[in-house]
Amino acid sequence: MPNVFEGNLAAQPNDKFAIVVSKFNEFVTEKLLSGAIETLTKNGASDKNIDVVKVPGAFEIPTAAKNLLDLNKYSAIICIGAVIKGETPHFDYICSAISTEINYLGVLTGVPVIFGVITTDNVDQALDRAGGKVGNKGAEAAMAALEMVSVIKKLKD
Repeated sequence: MPNVFEGNLAAQPNDKFAIVVSKFNEFVTEKLLSGAIETLTKNGASDKNIDVVKVPGAFEIPTAAKNLLDLNKYSAIICIGAVIKGETPHFDYICSAISTEINYLGVLTGVPVIFGVITTDNVDQALDRAGGKVGNKGAEAAMAALEMVSVIKKLKD
């Protein structure tokens, strides 16, 4: 039988989480943020071990995440934003840049940097993903953070 390593959703007392959230499209991102915080606390994370950093827009998320990683005190960084497609290619550039950079930060540091940025064609799709018909992608990002922190600890044991 092979060794199988799988994480769980239980935060440990020393686990610290940072959430970087974009203020742009705040009517969506605040709902994603609430979902993430609620999920973390329901699964054992203490409010005092959750730091929230608000940045102007989604493009600024990776820079804030990198600075948080440099502090070397977080078990995971959750990146939350909402990029809604407009009439110009700006959407494509922003989505490509931030997804690449967020992924790179996690790979580079070994600390889970979770992509909780929703990218939608319209406002209705964004609201559906911020606690509407499709659930709350902020909550899902928090679950991914919890599981990744757990599985990485198991790999290092």
